[in-house]
Amino acid sequence: MGREFLHIFDGWAETYDASVGGKDEQYAKVFENYEGILKAVAEQVKPGIILEFGVGTGNLTEKLLKAGHEVIGIEPSDAMRKLAGEKLPGLPLYEGDFIDYPKVEKVDNIVSTFAFHHLTNSEKEIAVMQFAEQLTDNGKIVFGDTMFTSDLHKMAVIKEAKEKGYLDLAADLDREYYPNIDLLRNIFTLHGFDVTFRQMNDFAWLIVAAKNKERI
Repeated sequence: MGREFLHIFDGWAETYDASVGGKDEQYAKVFENYEGILKAVAEQVKPGIILEFGVGTGNLTEKLLKAGHEVIGIEPSDAMRKLAGEKLPGLPLYEGDFIDYPKVEKVDNIVSTFAFHHLTNSEKEIAVMQFAEQLTDNGKIVFGDTMFTSDLHKMAVIKEAKEKGYLDLAADLDREYYPNIDLLRNIFTLHGFDVTFRQMNDFAWLIVAAKNKERI
């Protein structure tokens, strides 16, 4: 459920915004066009209630709230949740992860950025199954996250990172559960979603999955 990485995010919380802002050389390409990725996610949601997983420090949440959306946040890291709460007082924000979280009524959108890869492949499928039940008819999942076109592509990127001396990035890519696009397409399609992928930088893609009740 991604909780094996909590110690990393508790320790990263204070410098997370600097990293996504491009100030960490190793991760500059990973988070390139970060604001554009957040904007793209926010533009894809439909009117209604939004359930956001992996709120982090609240950067996407802030854009959604400014656009007038109702957001319910889920975040497993105590340190991240504290910072998000300070940035966005009044936000309904709960401890939880993609699979184990306080259940709420039906929602119209489920969103997340740079977090879904913390789940193993089997956990990703469990989460999508739950999302299909959580969403209203024609509800949407909108994610921005790091993924690869194939396993060979991922191996090549890790090799390149090592050659550049980006050892933290290489260890991250090797340790966490970054998926390939075909696997995600199969999971979403199997559970009744029409899904599209749009590349946002060398690492990150925008996933838009619309629930198709005729296929469930």
